[in-house]
Amino acid sequence: MNSQPLRILVLGGSGFVGRALCETLQRQGHRVTVPSRRERQAQGLAHLPAITVVRGDVLRDPTLLARLLPGHDAVVNLIAILQGNEARFEAVHVDWPRRLAQACLSSGVTRLVHVSALGLSPNPADDAKAPSRYLRSKARGEAVLRGHAGLRLTVLRPSVIFGAGDRFLNLFAGLQAISPVMPLAGAQAQLQPVWVGDVAEAIARCLAWRDTEGQTYELAGPEVKTLRDLVRLAGTWSGHPRPILPLPGPLAWLQALALECLPGEPLMSRDNLGSLRVPNVASGHLPGLRELGIAPHSLAAVAPSYLAPGQGVARLDGLRARR
Repeated sequence: MNSQPLRILVLGGSGFVGRALCETLQRQGHRVTVPSRRERQAQGLAHLPAITVVRGDVLRDPTLLARLLPGHDAVVNLIAILQGNEARFEAVHVDWPRRLAQACLSSGVTRLVHVSALGLSPNPADDAKAPSRYLRSKARGEAVLRGHAGLRLTVLRPSVIFGAGDRFLNLFAGLQAISPVMPLAGAQAQLQPVWVGDVAEAIARCLAWRDTEGQTYELAGPEVKTLRDLVRLAGTWSGHPRPILPLPGPLAWLQALALECLPGEPLMSRDNLGSLRVPNVASGHLPGLRELGIAPHSLAAVAPSYLAPGQGVARLDGLRARR
């Protein structure tokens, strides 16, 4: 275990998981650099004195990463997308990890914690047949990183992540606040939601524990729920329970297609539906939070506090911003 303060470059650090990670790393005495192209999100880190925010886009500026890496002990990659065409998924989930690995090896900063996704198969050959571009590209990105000898890599595969400010339970709570009924695609999909604080702590421990190098961890909460269960809980805890109308396959596909045609990032896409066909639960074949010494928090222990009535204005504003 490395108990010394580290200098950590967090890529994607101004996002939902990144902000929780930065707070955790600061509490533990580490120094963190976060490049960000999004000024509003970066401002959320301004109150953390151990965090240095650098304006810029590492995806579009190939020289920025090379300038930032020297002087750091480790890198955390949180950069990912949920929506996009084949080319976009390839660029962010495959080409970017390749560029990152090459830059790390060139700079001598070889310690990398990469956040991937739960739902990938223990057999890499099966991932090529995964039913969504998202899952297939995530698997190829992992393979690219593992193919770079000399990289001290840890891969984390979280299930859907919840917490204050999430775009998951908050989304369904906001939708139920404005709709008399909740038509739901993929209602029977299985998920094992994990609290963002547990994910942040897992990343921090991987950075500190040298024996996590070369390992892959599945990060999942203590409960397996269907999507219908989670939507029902979001409505109940937010004070807006609505009847849930599960959509059969063809109607779910049409709903996703219609949502893709709306301006902005869709609330649901056909590719998302494909991902929901794969259980988003721990396989049991890989270590998880408990092997990192973390007792995972349940939904009921965390979610009611931020979904409670009175938080609805923020949820609705966030929903409108997505549209």
